[in-house]
Amino acid sequence: MTEPTTTASARLRAEFTAMLGAERQSEWLAAFADVPREHYVPSFYRQDAQNQWERVSAGDPGYLESVYSDAALTTQLDDHGIPTSSSSEPRLMLAMLDALDAKPGHRLYELGLGTGYNAALASSRLGSENVVSVDVDPDLVRLARSRLARGQYNPLVFAGDGEQGYPDRAPYDRIISTAGLHHIPPALLSQARKGAVIVAPIGFGIARAVVSGDGEATGRFLPVPAFFMPRRALTKAPDFATLETRTGRATTVPTTDVLDRLRFPLSLALPGYNSCTWRNETGEVTGIGLWTGDGSTATVHASGKARQLGPQRLWDTVEELATTFPAETPAREDFGLTITPKGQHAWYRNPEGPSWPLLPG
Repeated sequence: MTEPTTTASARLRAEFTAMLGAERQSEWLAAFADVPREHYVPSFYRQDAQNQWERVSAGDPGYLESVYSDAALTTQLDDHGIPTSSSSEPRLMLAMLDALDAKPGHRLYELGLGTGYNAALASSRLGSENVVSVDVDPDLVRLARSRLARGQYNPLVFAGDGEQGYPDRAPYDRIISTAGLHHIPPALLSQARKGAVIVAPIGFGIARAVVSGDGEATGRFLPVPAFFMPRRALTKAPDFATLETRTGRATTVPTTDVLDRLRFPLSLALPGYNSCTWRNETGEVTGIGLWTGDGSTATVHASGKARQLGPQRLWDTVEELATTFPAETPAREDFGLTITPKGQHAWYRNPEGPSWPLLPG
């Protein structure tokens, strides 16, 4: 592998930082200017015209330009070609780091080390001694540790269950997750100082919560959309074959609502749901499938027939959301969350409004 030239890297990194700074002034921009992203993404995967994954490394055409674009880069695939790790979209990374309102000297816990790039940015601004980061994948941790050391950053990084935190360095002033969550892990709440800020992807949004007491926090969602790699977990596959033998029932909710205006609230009402679509030769959606890890499955065809099975009635939830939001596309920033020792729930517009449990008590 050939190393990108220092001159080209410095030029592109300066342009990259200026692009980020054109939209928002941030104290984190200096970290983006200092940390070479290519050290943490020496290669990535992109799909070709046939949707096949191809590996792109230093020396390949467009490699460095892609590294310094405002794009998420897939950095790991499993044996089935499914992405399992990525370097997030820099603009989203900056929005999340800004939301932390972190200052030099604050102690930060990060759930989801990944490539190590975000930990490097945090170390650059807060000091390596104040950064703890964990990832479930030992191979990713090994690679990230060596990349961080190359940049003379030495945060505490280790392999383990990030939802359990790291009590030996607690309490933390700031907590950030770069892995998709269904709720704020209670163990992290117990390791946070009063007044600590937690920023984490929940559903297809980013929640920002302030810890107000033991096991208590409140906050709202940022206006930016987001999709992060979920924490790895075993789930049941959808049973579409059985559904096709069931009699469908009429529904008035268009399939496009699930893909568009109801997508975010559905990610709160059905944490961790998956979806797929069927299309005809012209690309028009002819059906949609939904499923969750407990085996609940639903399909809806463009004809307006819905089928569902399993412990959760997934399409019933979609129809309830369509009633709650009959016409408008709800803005992410109109959603908030309340966390108490008795449970966690997301709500719309105010805590007494429509709500959805994220973690029962």
